[in-house]
Amino acid sequence: MKKKMNYLLVLLTAIFMVGCTNAEDASITDAETDGPEVAAIETDVEEVTVAEANENSEKEETVTAVMEEPAAEEPAAQPTEELFAGYELIEVDGGDLSGTREPSVAVNIGYGDRDYWAFTNEHGQLARVVADEIIVQNDSSEPVLSSGRYYSDEAKVPGVESDVLDEGHVLADSLGGVSNAYNITPQESRLNRHGDQAYMEDVIRDAGGATDFEAIITYPDTETQIPSSYQYTYTVMGNEVVDAFDNVNPDEVNASLGLTGSEPTDSSADTDNQPAESPAANTGGDAASVDTNGNGQVTIKEAEAAGFRMPIMSDHWLYPHMRDNDNDGMVGE
Repeated sequence: MKKKMNYLLVLLTAIFMVGCTNAEDASITDAETDGPEVAAIETDVEEVTVAEANENSEKEETVTAVMEEPAAEEPAAQPTEELFAGYELIEVDGGDLSGTREPSVAVNIGYGDRDYWAFTNEHGQLARVVADEIIVQNDSSEPVLSSGRYYSDEAKVPGVESDVLDEGHVLADSLGGVSNAYNITPQESRLNRHGDQAYMEDVIRDAGGATDFEAIITYPDTETQIPSSYQYTYTVMGNEVVDAFDNVNPDEVNASLGLTGSEPTDSSADTDNQPAESPAANTGGDAASVDTNGNGQVTIKEAEAAGFRMPIMSDHWLYPHMRDNDNDGMVGE
């Protein structure tokens, strides 16, 4: 009986020891397993956080780049800044008759909403005029005088008091120009009324306007306000026109070159409003033979091409077929 009890105690002790060993092994196994898994989870969390941070950073950079992109594109204002660089912008009334100019300034000489920019050099000489678009006068919607002008007179720039020099517009009223000193130069009368200056105005007016206009005006010295030459560049109907000429009487130049069959026209005849016509000028004739484009109205150029001298007086048979802008009884004076 005692032996049996001993066997039973040994058996229980063995079972107890085996149970403890298994518990320890399980505990060790669990501990070994739990450690790496927790580390892996923590590592994954860190990697996700870093990834999210990187992604958010990239998004912020993208948004910033998109928001900053328009500010980087400002070329539109650049040409204007370049155009006026070195000049002070001032305002001058379009009808100012003073005749004086400030040096190194830019002035808008376009009537109404037009933007025609005139620039003076350091000597106060009108040196350049530019316009993106020339808009011709509209006498049905603008306050145009019966003379066809916006103002009753032009600026008295030094030199216009001469008998052979006009108060010449760089951009005429018919092309939307004002009459202050920043659009006026003393210009040879015949050139202004019937020469290259008048031709330029006719071309732009007949085309209904022009683009990319630029006038370059030069002088013989830094003291005078009387130009020595002009150069006009402009585009009409897709064609660029460049016209350069001296500030002289074109008839005298043509006569000196042997390009005319008669003596040069005496410009004083125009100044004195005395007609210089052929003997048969007032005997009547066929206007259709003079009206070369057949539009029912004879221009000064067409009349001169037909051999008539200006001005055409109100008692002339051709007068009713021509346009007298200032209604003074003379055309081409």
